[in-house]
Amino acid sequence: MPGALEGLTVLEFAGIGPGPFAAMMLADHGARVIRIERPGNTARVGDAGNRDILNRNRERLALDMKDPAAIGRIRELACEADVVIEGFRPGVMERLGLGPDVLLADNPRLVYGRMTGWGQDGPMAPLAGHDINYIAVSGALHTYGQAGGKPVFPVNAVGDFGGGGMLMAFGVMAAVHSAQRTGKGQVVDCAMVDGAAILSAMTWSFFGNGQWRDQRGVNLLDGGAHFYDTYETADGKWISIGAIEPQFYALLLERTGLKDDPEFARQMDPGAWAPLKERVAALFLTKTREEWCALLDGTDACFAPVLSLAEAPHHPHNAARGTFVEDGGMVMPAPAPRFSGTPAPAPRLGGK
Repeated sequence: MPGALEGLTVLEFAGIGPGPFAAMMLADHGARVIRIERPGNTARVGDAGNRDILNRNRERLALDMKDPAAIGRIRELACEADVVIEGFRPGVMERLGLGPDVLLADNPRLVYGRMTGWGQDGPMAPLAGHDINYIAVSGALHTYGQAGGKPVFPVNAVGDFGGGGMLMAFGVMAAVHSAQRTGKGQVVDCAMVDGAAILSAMTWSFFGNGQWRDQRGVNLLDGGAHFYDTYETADGKWISIGAIEPQFYALLLERTGLKDDPEFARQMDPGAWAPLKERVAALFLTKTREEWCALLDGTDACFAPVLSLAEAPHHPHNAARGTFVEDGGMVMPAPAPRFSGTPAPAPRLGGK
């Protein structure tokens, strides 16, 4: 059965990180994605070629963009495409003769997605950077980490993928919807600094309403609260607790033997969080992760074990839903989200 994006044609200029992730999401759901690569497909950091999950489900075309004939071929392909995705620094595509003015003149309905860290304009637009830099300037990185400690970056999930590739996938599909209504394509300027900022919208809401202190590790959702954090267990493994709502918190106290302790009645008193966190940490060190799972799994205590990459695919819930799939011996996340009428085809590494 074809995916939800069957009939959509995307021209992707090979890169690393957020651009390929956006193209992967579109390809996962049935779009025809033609990935234009350099001849020889010279490997770069973060690009594992045919073993790169981000490059799955593609058609691959090697073209030397220094060759005028290749530029002509790309323009021909763009005339038949719905979407172009590129991740070069501002001005590079224009110098190649493949900028949006050229390709939109050839194909007025084209959606031209531009993926950068700093955006197409602004004083930092021409500068190099990586995920860690973009989320730093957005304010997001400042909020991640323990109280009194340094900022801790969540690998490259917030800038490259959540605030980059996923935002690009949303942006180009919004622009495709507009083009289908109006007959006019447009440029989608997707900057990771913007994306990291919008991913923090709820934090900004709390901050603007006086409900968030501008410090790490002292707030409701950043590890400041004793009922919303991770804790080590007796076997050196970890569990997560997120019992915010009163009924879930009450259940957590009941299951852990703390319900009759009056100090734990001060759930929403920030002044009580630090000493209560010490007591909760000591409690969770008394049993192994497996023992806590036996006590708290299957309840509304908002509990889950912290699983490793090797463990996650084998968790009963992930196994039941097929959250992970395998191709060629490579375990990888399955396409998401899920569609009832047009489910995504099984992903394939390399190409279709």
